[in-house]
Amino acid sequence: MILTVTPNPSLDRTYEIPGLERGTVLRATGERMDPGGKGVNVSRAVAAAGHRTVAVLPLGGAPGALVAELLAGQGIETAVVPIAGTTRSNIALAEPAGTLTKINAPGPELTPDESQALLSTAAAHCRSADWIVCSGSLPRGLTPSWYAELVTRAHESGARVALDTSGPFLTAALSARPDVVKPNAAELAEAVGRPLASVGDAVKAAEELRALGAGAVLASLGADGQLLVSEAGTFYGAASVAAVRSDVGAGDASLAGFLAAGGEGGDALTAAVAHGAAAVRLPGSVMPTPSDLDPAAVLVTADVPLDRAITRQGSPR
Repeated sequence: MILTVTPNPSLDRTYEIPGLERGTVLRATGERMDPGGKGVNVSRAVAAAGHRTVAVLPLGGAPGALVAELLAGQGIETAVVPIAGTTRSNIALAEPAGTLTKINAPGPELTPDESQALLSTAAAHCRSADWIVCSGSLPRGLTPSWYAELVTRAHESGARVALDTSGPFLTAALSARPDVVKPNAAELAEAVGRPLASVGDAVKAAEELRALGAGAVLASLGADGQLLVSEAGTFYGAASVAAVRSDVGAGDASLAGFLAAGGEGGDALTAAVAHGAAAVRLPGSVMPTPSDLDPAAVLVTADVPLDRAITRQGSPR
């Protein structure tokens, strides 16, 4: 079972538009409404792959009730912490060529009691989980060390922890020694304080995170593939995608595939790349099912192309 913890979930609305023109009326050609937040997306991808998952999340207001309803409709178990604030609503505008414009709301501020209730609820479910996924930014009211405390409690319960966050939330949690961290290229660059021009630069940065406490680093380089740097070695994986429809949640789908395949080694990286490639071909934040996957199109190798340029570093999420 994979337990996900999403401290700042959302209700995500995705609109497909012909093009983004400022100051005009835009007419959508398609729209979707999904439960959102990085951990929520991981649970959705795990469930789509046929595995059990439980999503721990704070919810409040009408958007929060709708998030719970949408998750229940997808057969996902939830452990909800009620909050006084209102769950945030996010908007994504997807253009035909794959360009995505996102507007992410800040979300509610959690009270000290709500913060403690969220931590206690997550810890209470750790004993039945094989992996704990801690994902996304922390809402107002939670200190950067909140994830570190959750990682420590999860390890005390015997569960392995995958952490997908950035900035001070990532660096503060490294001392608690998460088993896997999953930055994108921009987050990896931010963590080491310098730009990454090549895959070789990304490998060096991942090794630095391991020296600071990360057991393994699963780094998403966007169109330039994925890296897995761990005690067992370094692997590089890539798959060609003819057309990108939306990359919302693609990294979360990758992490779900990686963990569902065991969370270590080349086979797990193959699953991660296959899930990510499938996700970007789907609308909005739709998560891939097994029929969407094409593992045969994935190339994973220990012969890492260190000189390959990272063409688009993006930005921290």
